Amino acid sequence: MTATMNISLPEPLKKFVDGQVRQGGYSGASDYVRDLIRDHQKQVAAQQLRTLIAEGLNSGSGVVADKRYWTAKRKKLGA
Repeated sequence: MTATMNISLPEPLKKFVDGQVRQGGYSGASDYVRDLIRDHQKQVAAQQLRTLIAEGLNSGSGVVADKRYWTAKRKKLGA
């Protein structure tokens, strides 16, 4: 489903967008803005991933998940 959103831009920004549309081969301003939003979503997701990785690295020492680890885990859970 496509939703509509109208935005107002000052003339210098509109000219910039129009130029990007022409230079970037976009079908129109909406296509350009959608591309910007998708790029930003990727940047946000990458930053969240970097944050989670840093949290993991700073969470202390890990454990070796070998056969003994899983055997003990199953025993503890009664499986």
